[in-house]
Amino acid sequence: METKILYTDVKLPESPSVVKISINDKEFIAPVLVGTEGEKALDIRELRKQTGFITYDPGFANTGSCKSAITFIDEEGILRYRGIPIEDLAGKATFLEVAFLLLNSKLPTENELREFELGILRRMALHEDLKNQFHVYPRDAHPMSILASMVASLAAFYPEKPSGNDESEDYKNYLRLIAKFPTIAAYSFKKSIGHPFIYPRQDYGYCENFLYMMFSHPSCNYEILPEVVEALELLFILHADHEQNCSTSTARLVRSSQANIFAAVTAAICALWGPRHGGANEAVISMLSFIRDNKIPVKNFVERVKNKEFRLMGFGHRVYKSYDPRAKIIKDACHRLLKKLNKEDELLSIALELEEAALHDEYFIERKLYPNVDFYSGIMYRAMGIPTKAFTVMFALGRLPGWLAHIREFDKDPDNKIGRPRQIYVGSNVTSYTPLSER
Repeated sequence: METKILYTDVKLPESPSVVKISINDKEFIAPVLVGTEGEKALDIRELRKQTGFITYDPGFANTGSCKSAITFIDEEGILRYRGIPIEDLAGKATFLEVAFLLLNSKLPTENELREFELGILRRMALHEDLKNQFHVYPRDAHPMSILASMVASLAAFYPEKPSGNDESEDYKNYLRLIAKFPTIAAYSFKKSIGHPFIYPRQDYGYCENFLYMMFSHPSCNYEILPEVVEALELLFILHADHEQNCSTSTARLVRSSQANIFAAVTAAICALWGPRHGGANEAVISMLSFIRDNKIPVKNFVERVKNKEFRLMGFGHRVYKSYDPRAKIIKDACHRLLKKLNKEDELLSIALELEEAALHDEYFIERKLYPNVDFYSGIMYRAMGIPTKAFTVMFALGRLPGWLAHIREFDKDPDNKIGRPRQIYVGSNVTSYTPLSER
């Protein structure tokens, strides 16, 4: 079957307003959509209706599911939130300032930020009945399973009104989720070590409260170090959003069914859990520990990766074909944090040696495999005392404002529809039923 693609705008073939697709005797006129950064897309919403064809795109690598004004990323190593480069936000803004930016499309004024922060700090405590649910989990339960189930349970305590589409009530739920995430995360850790829960304090900031609830104890107070707070703010900001990744698109997809906000966020948490997504920083630590514990020379490990004996975790990205801009920032921050805390980490030395070897090896250069955000973040979390099993929870804490911003944007989109991909069926043709006695 011959398929031809022709530009109808002959004056500007590199940037047509529409594209004519000829499939045998049928033609399809696809409008061209152009984003503010020059990305081009073919609007194929009527393709199947007019031609009987659909597109085939495993993993949706070339499929735009929506228009979004939240985050821009580019394969050359660009990341911007609402147009602001990540380099301008990291180390300058607070995490809640960035959360406000993502949710509200602009940086807050002093009064707006103060009101936003108070709205969150006042909601950090959990309902006592919800808090009691922690006691049903085994002590060795993975904190991501606790986080997902507890967030789902929030829907029972803060049900959406039957009328729906209540923006003011939705916004309160955004604040509740941002507020209660660190409390749930801290309590899941306390449960795992058999320590009593610590209530949040309104005289502490957001990150200070998380550290206080994680590591304080009724018999001895935890000293909240400004260096650790600064590092935590930075990590949360770098994780706050990253366009249509697996967990974010999951949140949008679940919300498209008009499921409640807590259900959409729970689904995003579960999507983040996997080692191909948010679980990668945990996998990086496991890889570095394996190299250390087995005394494998880094050059030997790299060769075994090339022979496909091992996977090189924390390298490569679905979009970036150069150095992940977040990894550059985290690498420098990791050195600063360990120096300030006067700590040495053998895993950091291995990571640096591994990065150096990979960046100068043609195998990785040809495949455009560079360190991503997960490569150094786990080492920073280790330095703070965060247990390895909780690394993905930390990722979720940072990514939450992005999920909520996308849910909010989806709700306001006049073109939003329930997500329902097509498929290419490759199973059996029509087959008769065989009675059980004849099988």
